[in-house]
Amino acid sequence: MRIRTARLATVTSALAAATLMATAGCVAGEGSAAAAGGDSSAGSQWSTDTLNIDFATYNPLSLVVRDQGLIEKELGDSVEVNWLQSAGSNKANEALRAGAVDVGSTAGSAALLARANGSPIKTIDVYSQPEWSAIVVGPDSGITSVADLEGKSVAATKGTDPYFFLLQALEANGVDPADVEVQNLQHADGRTALDNGSVDAWSGLDPIMAAAEAESGDKLLYRNVDFNTYGFLNATEEFVTDHPDVAQVVVDAYEEARAWAQEHPDEVSALLADVAGIDPQVATTVIEERSNLDVDPVPGDAQREVLEKVGPILVANGDVPNQQQVDDALDSLFDTQFVEKATE
Repeated sequence: MRIRTARLATVTSALAAATLMATAGCVAGEGSAAAAGGDSSAGSQWSTDTLNIDFATYNPLSLVVRDQGLIEKELGDSVEVNWLQSAGSNKANEALRAGAVDVGSTAGSAALLARANGSPIKTIDVYSQPEWSAIVVGPDSGITSVADLEGKSVAATKGTDPYFFLLQALEANGVDPADVEVQNLQHADGRTALDNGSVDAWSGLDPIMAAAEAESGDKLLYRNVDFNTYGFLNATEEFVTDHPDVAQVVVDAYEEARAWAQEHPDEVSALLADVAGIDPQVATTVIEERSNLDVDPVPGDAQREVLEKVGPILVANGDVPNQQQVDDALDSLFDTQFVEKATE
């Protein structure tokens, strides 16, 4: 069983990881039986000899799949599984676009944004319905409502659910986003900026947000579970088309992990605490209070409904050039074949 793990922090590291794997002879599809129309040189039954996949602390099922070696058990020694850690949806999207991963974890809003801007990805599984985003202020902040954010600075990671959560919250409370200074910081850096007073508020992401509450006394100023856009497992179109056998293994593993995780929340919390380096009680808050894993994993009407609300905001904010691109992306984003088979 061969497993490699790295950490994705920037698109530069994503590209470097892709280059490293290529140099090592781990190019996806190399020696592929499906690609060659016959047996692979290694005699593998699989259509590729490499799978590059992410794990993320905001995706609890990815931690279970990786920890239990569910994919490796099925693929065996003939396929090398490379695990890379995503620091946020934006980084997972960068890695997918760069070819550093075949499968990556994002929020639904981030997947729609990527697809609308030309990234050839497909959502193949819904891994959770989390309440992972909220607007956070410091323990001594005089800000008591979203309306108070007018003229203030807020940290948020553009291209991720907390960013789109912030935009929806401002709109719902009558605040023009143009009247708020958004500092584009990665999630962990946003917390640091809030704690050192560099910003007035932070649109946070769990488990970093839950840790900020427990460790710094930070407060959740505004919560709205309906502004969180589900957890999407995405794959490149090339991977789905060229390696459907391995894509099926990935989704099967996710559904096996989902069933196990719902029966063992304490163990999932302990795993999250270990990987994220956070207090076990903080991890318990994230898993048991803010992560709904008992959700229909087939992407469909529920996800489309929430993304239809986000779409116009992407256009109004200049993240996507026009609504037609959003509509086309939403019409072509979901690929349900693997999860439908996995849940039969």
